[in-house]
Amino acid sequence: MGEPYLTSKLQGFGTTIFAEMSALAVATGAINLGQGFPDTDGPDEVRQAALDAIAGGRGNQYPPGPGVPELRQAVAAHQQRFYGLAVDPDSQVLVTCGATEAIAASLFALLDTGDEAIAFEPYYDSYAACISMAGAQRRPITLRPPDFALDVDALRAAVTPRTRLILLNSPHNPTGKVFDRDELTAIAEVAQEHDLLVVSDEVYEHLTFDDAEHVAIATLPGMWDRTVTIGSAGKSFSFTGWKVGWATGPAPLVGAVRTAKQFLTYVASGPFQYAAAVGLGLPDAYFAEFRADLQRKRDHLSDGLERAGLEVFRPQGTYFVSVDIRSIGETDGMAFCRALPERCGVVAVPNVVFYDDVDAGRPLVRFAFCKRMAVLKEAADRLSGLGLQNERSAP
Repeated sequence: MGEPYLTSKLQGFGTTIFAEMSALAVATGAINLGQGFPDTDGPDEVRQAALDAIAGGRGNQYPPGPGVPELRQAVAAHQQRFYGLAVDPDSQVLVTCGATEAIAASLFALLDTGDEAIAFEPYYDSYAACISMAGAQRRPITLRPPDFALDVDALRAAVTPRTRLILLNSPHNPTGKVFDRDELTAIAEVAQEHDLLVVSDEVYEHLTFDDAEHVAIATLPGMWDRTVTIGSAGKSFSFTGWKVGWATGPAPLVGAVRTAKQFLTYVASGPFQYAAAVGLGLPDAYFAEFRADLQRKRDHLSDGLERAGLEVFRPQGTYFVSVDIRSIGETDGMAFCRALPERCGVVAVPNVVFYDDVDAGRPLVRFAFCKRMAVLKEAADRLSGLGLQNERSAP
């Protein structure tokens, strides 16, 4: 029957899985490896910059609608520094209430009723909700394990006369895949052939591992003029509660996104914008150590999950690792995650909520490793008996 007062655009979405699993962690006292937030603060100089801004009366009232000039300038400098993109801070940068608002504002601004948006599933759950609230339809392209490679033929087949944009996420949540240059070139070719826009969610841009390289699709030939690129201070500096994100791109696209954004939060995160500007100017050593620390944590948790008997898809980026529970005789990720806190004292997230193709997502589960090493070690110890439990319960 659904929710009697809820618009048809949101019927079926219900409570986000992150809220459900985090509440389960609190109720059971389990280690929360479900929701993707760090359990330590980011750099001291960034935190101090927020305190100094508050004490100095900067940002305690409404900041400018597009964002404080210091942050817009820092975002522009960041795009030049890491990607060689010349960005005008006044017309081509928009500060938002976290990257989630940047995604919402982009989709509300650029999609019309009846349009279609291509997204690569599994996908962050707000994508589906925002596409629906815009009155549009999603066209999923399924990324399949073990490497979650792009099926270019499926991408081409998904384009229809109603397709308006491609929603890209790389590094990709929840799989941890980093789209390589050949895959991004194929996406760019499809976008240009069919005159499509691209909304590129790059919030994990500084979290790539091993030899994976993050390539901003806006840097590819012909893509700057059709791409909105989204970044996040919360992901890059481990201050997720501050809700500071941004969108960059050509002035006409950013202007359209700004029109939608001003009717959402209007402005937010005033003092924290100054702090985010400090973060974006940190030396290369910070970003290198940030990656190295998360890679160590990825390896430790992945090793523990493998010892538990799970098939692990070791990620190239983000701070999530996905597993296939069929390797320990399980098949239903949702049931598995709801039972896991009582079985092992650990909370994870079922990937099926990120899929339209339910069968593809049903046996997959995501764990977050953006936690203190001691927490990850304890979680790995608790999970170590999973395979043995299943052997004992087998008929």
